[in-house]
Amino acid sequence: MALAQARAMHPALAAVTEDQAGDANLLDSIADWCQRYTPLVAVDPPDGILLDIGGCAHLFGGEARLRDDLLARTKSFGLSARAAIASTIGTAWAVAHFGEAAIIDAKSTGNREHPTSGARDCLAPLPLAALRLAPDMVAALARLGLKHIGDILDLPRAPLTARFGAALLRQLDRALGREDEPLTPRLPIPPYVAERNFHEPIAREEDVLATVERLAARLQTTLAARGDGARRLELALFRTDGAVKRIAAGTSRPIRDPQAIRALFVERLAALGDEIDPGFGFDLARLSVLVAELRMDEQIGLGTQENRAEVDRLVDRLSARLGRRRISRLIANDSHIPELAATAMPAQTLHAERGSGGWDAFRRFHAEVGLSPRPLRLLTRPEPIEVMALVPDGPPLRFRWRRALHEVVTVEGPERIAGAWWSEQADADEGARWPPAPLAGATRDYFRIEDKIGLRFWLFRSGFYQDAPPGLPPRWYLHGMYA
Repeated sequence: MALAQARAMHPALAAVTEDQAGDANLLDSIADWCQRYTPLVAVDPPDGILLDIGGCAHLFGGEARLRDDLLARTKSFGLSARAAIASTIGTAWAVAHFGEAAIIDAKSTGNREHPTSGARDCLAPLPLAALRLAPDMVAALARLGLKHIGDILDLPRAPLTARFGAALLRQLDRALGREDEPLTPRLPIPPYVAERNFHEPIAREEDVLATVERLAARLQTTLAARGDGARRLELALFRTDGAVKRIAAGTSRPIRDPQAIRALFVERLAALGDEIDPGFGFDLARLSVLVAELRMDEQIGLGTQENRAEVDRLVDRLSARLGRRRISRLIANDSHIPELAATAMPAQTLHAERGSGGWDAFRRFHAEVGLSPRPLRLLTRPEPIEVMALVPDGPPLRFRWRRALHEVVTVEGPERIAGAWWSEQADADEGARWPPAPLAGATRDYFRIEDKIGLRFWLFRSGFYQDAPPGLPPRWYLHGMYA
C-alpha cells in the first residue's frame, strides 16, 4: 500500500529508505559466511541463499544439526532467517518461504515419474507462488480457482501447458525432482581444500601462520598423490561475527612444501597489516588451492662433489643400522644389454674401488650415439607377451600382457641391440636353439609404444622372422614401463 495510507492506519509507523545496493552487499556477505558449511553456495536475490550440503552434513552431525547451527549463528548476528532442507532446490525454496517443515524427505527414490511422497505432501497445501512463478501467472491461475500447488498436481498437463506455457510445469517438475535444476555457485570450487575449526577463536598472527602450515601439510599429501603443485592459494579466515577475510598468494612455480606456503602468507600478512582485523577472533580457517599445475618430482643430486661428505656419512649410518649389504649403489657395466648394463654393489666399497661407477662414460656414450631414452622401471626379467605385429620388421599393433589387452596408438623405433659375438657363438655351439631365449645372444629390436589409455611400454622382439622355422615366429617380450 501507499506510505500515506499506511501511516493513516498506523501513525507510529517508522519508514526507512530502501538501500538495494546495501542489501545486495549484505546478502553477499552472508553467502561468504555460509561457505563454512559448504563451498557450493549461490545467492538467490533479493533475500535467499542456496546451499548444496550433499556430502557435508555429516561433518556437523547431520542435516538437523547443521540447520540448527546455521539458524543459531544467524540469530546471534541480529538477523532473522528461515531454513529448509530438501532434495530439490524448488522444494527447499517453497518450504523456507511458505511452509513450516524443517527437513523434507531428503532421500530421493530415484524415480522421476513418481517423486518422493514427502515433497509432494509438503508442497500440496502451499500457494502457487511457492513455485517461483511470475505474479501475473499466479493471478491468472487464481481466477480459475487454482490457488494451491495441490490444485494442479493431478490436472492434465497438456491443457495447462497450452494456456500458461511450459514455465508452470517446468517449475513444478523441478520442485518434485522430475527435472534437474543445477546450482551455480557464486565462487569457483577449488580443486584442493583443507580447513580447521577452533574451539576457542584465534587472533594472533603466530597462531594463524601455524594453522596455515598445518593445513598446507594436509594439502601436501593430496597434491603429491596426484602429482600436482599449488600455483595460487587462498586463505579464508571466518570471524566470529560473520565477517570473512580472504588472503590470496601466488607462486612462480608449483609448490607443495608447507614451509614455503607459510612463508608466502608471512609476507602477505605483513603487506596487508591492519586490513586483516581479527575482531574477536577467527573460529574457522580454510586453505584452498585455487590453481594447481603438474609438478614432477625431481631427483636430488646425491652425486655432486659439494655434498659427497654428507652422502658418505649417510651411507655409513644406514649401513651400520641395516647391514652393509643392504645399502647398495648401481654401477655401470660394459654391456649393451639393458638388464646387464648395471650391477648393484655395497655403497661403502663403491667410491674406493670404482670411482664414479662408470656412469659418466655411459652418459657420454649415450649422448654421442643418440640412443633412445630408457624407461625408469625395468622388469627383473623380460616377460613374454602375445603380439600382433606387421612382418617382417614392423611394430606391434596390439599386445596382451598379464591377461590385459593393450591397443597401440603410438610407436617409436625400432632400436636394434645385437648380442655379443661370443654369446652368438655359444648359441651356435649348443645347436642354435629356437626360439632364442631373451637373455641369449639373439638380436633385439626395441620399440617404445603408447596404448589408448596413455600407458607407455618398452618391448622388444627377440630374433628375426626370416630366421624363424615355419610355424615358430620370433618371441616378443615386455622389458619396462615409462613414467
